[in-house]
Amino acid sequence: MFNIVVPQLGESVVEARIARWLKHEGDRIKTGEPVVELETDKIDLEVGADHSGVLSTITRQEGDDVKVGDVLAVVAEEETGRAPAAVAEPTRATPTAPPIAKADVPAAKPTIPPPPTGRPAPHTLERRQERTRMSKRRATIARRLVEAQHTAAMLTTFNEVDMTAVTTLRERRKEAFKQQYGASLGITSFFVKAAVATLRAFPQLNAEIDGDEIVYKHYYDIGIAVGAEGGLVVPVLRNADQMSYAQIELAIRDFAARAEDGSLTLEDLTGGTFTITNGGVFGSLMSTPILNPPQVGILGLHKIQERAVPVNGQVAIRPMMYVALTYDHRLVDGREAVQFLVRIKDLVEDPANLLLVS
Repeated sequence: MFNIVVPQLGESVVEARIARWLKHEGDRIKTGEPVVELETDKIDLEVGADHSGVLSTITRQEGDDVKVGDVLAVVAEEETGRAPAAVAEPTRATPTAPPIAKADVPAAKPTIPPPPTGRPAPHTLERRQERTRMSKRRATIARRLVEAQHTAAMLTTFNEVDMTAVTTLRERRKEAFKQQYGASLGITSFFVKAAVATLRAFPQLNAEIDGDEIVYKHYYDIGIAVGAEGGLVVPVLRNADQMSYAQIELAIRDFAARAEDGSLTLEDLTGGTFTITNGGVFGSLMSTPILNPPQVGILGLHKIQERAVPVNGQVAIRPMMYVALTYDHRLVDGREAVQFLVRIKDLVEDPANLLLVS
């Protein structure tokens, strides 16, 4: 007999929540077969059994919060049936898709009783409410957003970028790019390249505050915010300064797919020196992104929309994008923030310059 315990969950993750049991008491299980699904604030995990046997006793229920090392269940040899708890042994954990939420039960149609003679009847309408517990990820997102607002002096500056050159280049090269690399040429890779080049010129925005010290990062790990069903996640492009456009686009596509199926790892989500978020994929024209602590800068991209703008003394219709930079004013001055965003604008409006600074 042996115990199934909460495994090591990764750096800085010590707690999980039991999302669902994949097996029931009395079920036979095989070595390595997933038994229970755990939810953490970053990823979801399936915990398997180290030995074959019978799931004798489930000690913790769905919805319980558990810590590393806690006993989740007891497995006994088939002949013995139920057994007392045994000494905990190391257990494997592998990424899994997040649990599928049950569809809401549709509200019943309101019943309208026939009116009595000579008197109108009031309509009886059902007023439903539903309470659900926050997922570990959503609760952590909520806590970190509040912490960011309470600990950082956040300000946001805005600018707009003429996307004519980028959209023209993408249109001209999209088919050849896709055939060669198997990925579409998106806009994010241009902003990743521009951000890396600009961070070199403004190292304060690639730093963090640690007590009364400033930690400057001489590497560029760019977080890419990805919206998934379970909540926002920010996987990291490691050493983005050494990546090609194709490598960036392939990595972003991979992040999006794995965010949906829940297979992002703790390593994917750990660290990051600067973040880029694109609300434009949801139709946002303008927003004020919130910092991802301990980072001191986040670049917000938005929807490309044709607008009338002055060009060489004439009014022209151009594909324009508002961009936003939220920064920690404790470390970054307003002048530097504005210059940072102007530099981003200049590089993206003339992508050939990216070849000179990459």
